[in-house]
Amino acid sequence: MSGSNLYARIEAVARARGAAPAWVVPGGRTWSFADLHAGSGRWLAALRRLGVGPGMRVVSQVEKSPGALLLYLATLRAGAVLVPLNTAYTPAEVDYFLRDAEPRLVVCDPARAAAMRVAAADAAAGTVPAIVAMLDAAGRGDLPDAGEDPGTEAVDAGDLAAIVYTSGTTGRAKGAMLTHGNLASNAEALVGLWRFTAADRLVHALPIHHVHGLFVATHCALLSGAAMTLLPKFDAAQLVELFRGGSVFMGVPTHYVRLLAERGLDRSATRAMRVFISGSAPLLPQTFEEFERRTGQRILERYGMSEAGMITSNPCDGERVSGTVGFALPGVEVRIVDADGREQPRGAPGVLELRGPNVCRGYWRQPERRSSDFRADGFFVSGDVATMDASGRVTLVGRAKDLIISGGLNVYPKEIELELDALPGVVESAVVGVPHPDFGEAVIAAVAVAPGAGLTEAAVMQALQGRLARFKQPKRAFLVEELPRNAMGKVLKATLRERYASTFNSTSPPVASA
Repeated sequence: MSGSNLYARIEAVARARGAAPAWVVPGGRTWSFADLHAGSGRWLAALRRLGVGPGMRVVSQVEKSPGALLLYLATLRAGAVLVPLNTAYTPAEVDYFLRDAEPRLVVCDPARAAAMRVAAADAAAGTVPAIVAMLDAAGRGDLPDAGEDPGTEAVDAGDLAAIVYTSGTTGRAKGAMLTHGNLASNAEALVGLWRFTAADRLVHALPIHHVHGLFVATHCALLSGAAMTLLPKFDAAQLVELFRGGSVFMGVPTHYVRLLAERGLDRSATRAMRVFISGSAPLLPQTFEEFERRTGQRILERYGMSEAGMITSNPCDGERVSGTVGFALPGVEVRIVDADGREQPRGAPGVLELRGPNVCRGYWRQPERRSSDFRADGFFVSGDVATMDASGRVTLVGRAKDLIISGGLNVYPKEIELELDALPGVVESAVVGVPHPDFGEAVIAAVAVAPGAGLTEAAVMQALQGRLARFKQPKRAFLVEELPRNAMGKVLKATLRERYASTFNSTSPPVASA
């Protein structure tokens, strides 16, 4: 018996669906649900041979492939804990995750293996280092030859299934601890809310190193028995063609902007599609309106975060209001509160808090955050500013922690500011997000330099390469004499956002110095 293991739900669907297609790789192999179950059993046997058992962490920094998904399913079956890492993370960034998570196994692309073995040995600090295995984009690797399927491990609903790292405003990444119960409850709510059935085909173009692609999209298909067309990367032209045989697409606002640049995107191309879903960042009203004009489809916007999966959603059946993120999911409670935790009247802005079976257990090895991020009554403090109307519909109006969302990826200014401030000649820095026609928001930095330091924008940008993932690196760095401050000495980031708002609007160049 596998108890409350999320995979037990997936296995039940896989056995019922049998030879029906589960994963389809364009120009490549089609995996049936029976193949999926058998393949995860072989990977499970390999994990067991490597000594991976319940509660042990498995770090995965690999490209998207059926093999990467099998690794995830096998980790669930082992009762182990997957730690998915963005493939854009540099060795310097990965070093922190290895030290913090202390994995039993690290699986990476062959090109990273040598550096990863060094990092794993260094991170062990005198203890037994993690085993490093390889998995390439085609799903080939050096994991042990499979043996007989040893059977899925029994776990409790409160046992960890994954640790998803999300950068903190202090610069120290936080590992959100997601349980089997968290993931199962969220997936089952979404399958019902978004009307997933075995007749659906999900066109899957998201990366699988974060909640959106790995959990939200994948779980909806697996638990409903739907097929997934797996694209290794986003390709707008290819997607337009695949929509003709699909029914559901999940993307970030940047994806929709790029799809609209394709002449072939029209009502004919999307006639078979049942629903387009957008999240991970706010969708611009003009994108929503243009997409509807071109395709006749009103994009379904929703809201979620690493710590809770999906939280709210516009309805599948009912009015989808542009600029809003809809209503709380079934079983999830949301409220809007002021700075003192008092619930706000409907329509008044405040911090969104939530409570439900989808909310993470806390942060890995940071128990002190329990008192700051959770209320005594169990509500989680999201840090996002929102309003709620009389019907319960939620609209996000700001982000309380200076979070930047660029191309659907979270970027926390403090992490970048720490790197900038460490550069010779830099007095201090401030990082903000400004409007960008493709990414929604772009990261830019205002850098106060010491007199005579001789720094240039190019030198600053070059210094960050190899220290930060590319999506975190500022697209512009403006050298200034000093940062704007209020009477209390606090840096006025709102002033910087206003000053550089037109950075990526070529008709109105920004002021480059203070």
